[in-house]
Amino acid sequence: FPFGVGRMLGVWNWRKTMMTLQQTVMMISVVLFAALALACRSATALRMTQQYPPKISQTNRRGFLTTFSSASVSVALPLIDPRPARAAQPNGLPLTTSVSTGLKWADARVGSGTPPSSGQIASIDYSMASTAGRFPQIYTTKDKGAPYRWKLGDGSTIKGIELAVLGDAEGGEGGGDIPPMLPGGIRRVIVPSSLGYESLRSANNAKCIAGAEGSIGPIPPKDKDFEAYQRWYSFYCNPRIPYQPDLVLDIKLYGRR
Repeated sequence: FPFGVGRMLGVWNWRKTMMTLQQTVMMISVVLFAALALACRSATALRMTQQYPPKISQTNRRGFLTTFSSASVSVALPLIDPRPARAAQPNGLPLTTSVSTGLKWADARVGSGTPPSSGQIASIDYSMASTAGRFPQIYTTKDKGAPYRWKLGDGSTIKGIELAVLGDAEGGEGGGDIPPMLPGGIRRVIVPSSLGYESLRSANNAKCIAGAEGSIGPIPPKDKDFEAYQRWYSFYCNPRIPYQPDLVLDIKLYGRR
């Protein structure tokens, strides 16, 4: 080549080689970065799986009731946690089934003083849940500053709560197997439909409102917690369902106020 042309071609080949090397290094860097990102994502997913294992699927109604019945009740009035994983804890309360009524009950704390009697005004805080549905928790009066109050024996409250508070002194054929609650006591009860809201199954909507004539309590206040009222209504005042699931209540009894 004439003087200078060979030098120019050499420089051009050198630059072409450098561009090829740069492209190769860039491609290798992209591949390594993608592999590193995938490895980090897999490690993160593994840690999340170990820390937060998959939730237990919803059990059927009978199995749910069995596991739920062993759930523990804390000394303070609890928010009911009916998840099977919680119910399986070894510190669960064994519930006793009343032979004469079918009511299941267990005391988390025994109160003191004189038990209430029919005709007196009772005052309780309660947490309410159902043994059916994806979201069984319904309503609680805890920390709301408005306990549920009624006159014992006046027919305004479901029989399951009356039995839980007054006990079953008469006993009938069962011989009186539910002791009365004492002020300050906390009791868990599982109420069958026959002692719950069965009378409201075919009732008109007017009776499904707290405080309405002919209604039976306790009923979540529709005007203050509409979502809780809707959950309660769908289980216990819904004419479209063929049965009413058992009701779970944690009850704290207060003395005279």
